[in-house]
Amino acid sequence: MREHDALEHNPQVSRKALEALHSQLFGWALSRCGFDRATAEDLMQQAYVEVLSGRARFDNKSALKTFIFGVVQNLARSRFRRLAVHMRLVKTYSTAAVDPVISDGNADHHEQRRIWQAVESLPRRQRDITELVFCRDLTIEEASAVMGVSIGSGRVHYDRAKKALAKALASLQTEETWQ
Repeated sequence: MREHDALEHNPQVSRKALEALHSQLFGWALSRCGFDRATAEDLMQQAYVEVLSGRARFDNKSALKTFIFGVVQNLARSRFRRLAVHMRLVKTYSTAAVDPVISDGNADHHEQRRIWQAVESLPRRQRDITELVFCRDLTIEEASAVMGVSIGSGRVHYDRAKKALAKALASLQTEETWQ
């Protein structure tokens, strides 16, 4: 790393490394805030401020990718804790059922949406580790660190998620056969 590329308050972090992670990190931020683009942008800005100011210090105890994903995860948790409780109450007591799948005739889009619905139906930790491993290219160990759980716990969540998804996707295929 060239000296001028290092961050002033986080000398172990280079600007180029942050730029290289930006698109994956933005995808993670989007998923942490319900795919609301404006909120994800705010979350990313807040994460960059934390890293650039040195309030979140990288100490080489993990990979930079793990560290920065963890910063976004922690900011999202603290930012949305109250909102999450409110949304769960609304969802629990709401009488209106909304189907998020829009039929556009595209079979691939429909199939991807059904798969993602199966992922979204998983318990929170299983859903998070599935997204981090499959969509954000983290290892189970890195994903566990981002989630704040032990590696063993991460492996258990990952294994349970794979089994639950296999079962859900098999039942979806069976339903399609009968239709």
